Amino acid sequence: MGKIALFLPQEEMLYQAHNLLPDYDLDVEEVKQTNPQGVLTEAKRAVEEGVTIIITRGLQALLLKKYMAIPVVEITMTAQEMGLLVVKAKQIVNKPNPRIAVVGFPNMFSDMSRFSELYDVDFRTYFVDNSDEIQGQVKRAVNDQCDLIIGGESVLVITEQYQIKSLYLTSTEESMRQALKTAERMDYAMGVEKRSVAQMETLIDYSDNGIIQIDGYGNIVSANAMMEGLIQKKAEEIRGSHLCDIFPEIRRESLQWILEEGRDYSIQLERNHTLLFAIIAPIVVDEKVDGAIVTCHRIRRPQLEKPEVETDADRKKKYMPVMAQFSDIIQESEKMQECVQLAKLFAYSEQPVVLRGEPGTERRIIAESIHNSSMRRTGPFLDIPCEGLAEQEQWNLIFGEKGAAVQAQGGTLLLQDADQLSFPNQYRLYQLIRFHVYYGAQIGNLRKLDVRVIATVSRSLNQLVKEGKMRKDLFYLLSGLELEVPPLRERKEDLNQKIAQAFQRSCERYSHYHILTEGAKIILSRYPWPGNLFQIDSFMDRLVLTAKKRVFDEVSIVRLLQSLYPEESEGLGEESQSDVLYAQLLQTGKKEKQYTALIHTEEAAKIQETLRHYCGNREKTAEALGISKVTLWRYMKKYGIEV
Repeated sequence: MGKIALFLPQEEMLYQAHNLLPDYDLDVEEVKQTNPQGVLTEAKRAVEEGVTIIITRGLQALLLKKYMAIPVVEITMTAQEMGLLVVKAKQIVNKPNPRIAVVGFPNMFSDMSRFSELYDVDFRTYFVDNSDEIQGQVKRAVNDQCDLIIGGESVLVITEQYQIKSLYLTSTEESMRQALKTAERMDYAMGVEKRSVAQMETLIDYSDNGIIQIDGYGNIVSANAMMEGLIQKKAEEIRGSHLCDIFPEIRRESLQWILEEGRDYSIQLERNHTLLFAIIAPIVVDEKVDGAIVTCHRIRRPQLEKPEVETDADRKKKYMPVMAQFSDIIQESEKMQECVQLAKLFAYSEQPVVLRGEPGTERRIIAESIHNSSMRRTGPFLDIPCEGLAEQEQWNLIFGEKGAAVQAQGGTLLLQDADQLSFPNQYRLYQLIRFHVYYGAQIGNLRKLDVRVIATVSRSLNQLVKEGKMRKDLFYLLSGLELEVPPLRERKEDLNQKIAQAFQRSCERYSHYHILTEGAKIILSRYPWPGNLFQIDSFMDRLVLTAKKRVFDEVSIVRLLQSLYPEESEGLGEESQSDVLYAQLLQTGKKEKQYTALIHTEEAAKIQETLRHYCGNREKTAEALGISKVTLWRYMKKYGIEV
């Protein structure tokens, strides 16, 4: 709670204050009668003693507001109090429709614009800005043939010179009560703000991130201890310096854009051989940018593990990695739920399983989950690629003396792209599955093996047989437990979740923190992703690593997709007129002006529609459109849109 001081011009007001103060929860330091000549001295002394709010009236209030950096609560005559004085003045003058004047400082009075009508008088006000003007305003009232003048002590002294009737400007306890209520509310608000500021300062000081606050011109206002450590300079040294002088990597044009447009910005920096990721976020107050907060944190470099001597136990372990579980698979969509359910049933069988699907689908994870749910879960699991290998290489890798078939004894052998096996090796696979035997390099070198085979293919087994790329005997062995893994584009629920996970993982991997707008999410979910999981992970890494801003909108996503995958991205964003309009709206926010009047009309209509949907709420409207409140306000002003 703050300390309060009352500096009052009249002794009567002292009594009023003492009578009312017990009714209010205020820490009153002193109540004193003062005059304009000495109030500044008293106020300075009070502030030094810890006073945070001063209550006073008239000229004293004006002086303190002008020369003191402290909240001043003004005692203002209420309309009821002034009404009583006007009624008393009418009684003194005792004539119909008398001309009543009030001379004083305007901050002393409430609204008196309707007094003439209310009290059947010719009511006039003669306000002054300083005490030197009182003489002239009294003279004006006399020349205007006013019947009576209401004013303070200095006014009444002058009225005696003109022998005109006067009435002392006295107040009741009501104006004092209102001032005390205002001081109480102000004290509470200041307490809340003080606590909030203290909490924020503590949070900033003990943050693991370096934090700098800049004003609207880019000059540094403050910096926390962590930032001092990152740049190896004290806050006092950099206070007042321009941000771009401390971080030359930040271009002044970019910073100016942030402070004008209200957009955030991210950049990678290096200080003292330490990589930093910086985010510059604008401070927006009443839809105007009032500076920005710069947050920096270290980018963790990956630690290389020291090589260790491999033992027999280690060799055994590497064939028994921690396997995936069915619960690890994203399966929000009905298609994927059906796929996983079948895979769970296949896990109970000892027969070979064929997983058919596009590259990048969850074929490997499903294979691991089948193994981990089977009776062979304690045995080894080996994953062998078949594509791109010559026939002899395939034989050595899979069926050789130390090949995967031998190493997978008692476990599961996963053959990736098994349709790429040569016909001789397809026969060897047939023998392994059908008879559980292995033929060595020498004739008659027969060996029994207990291995379960899981194979992945990109096309159906029937199609492979028709094209002459698979032996029929092998086909009949494999076709029983064939399972199709649907691509992500056919599983919108899974796709959206995977996109969110991959984006978050890339941000965490590189210690970047970015946001996808709703429009960006729409475009990402619409793209077909022929590479499925692999492609999404790769794209997100590229997106995060090359980011120039914190927020990714529809336009930036479309541009990157078209740059990387021009064929698959052709026409992207044209399927939905509303989405195209959304992209154009964002482009207009980047000052691209090549648009027709029709597009401008559609933009305005889109904004109006969204505003109506959110009942005029600008914050929710801006969020829905993927733009800042500042940009929304600019559009509303541009198109003359009113809420």
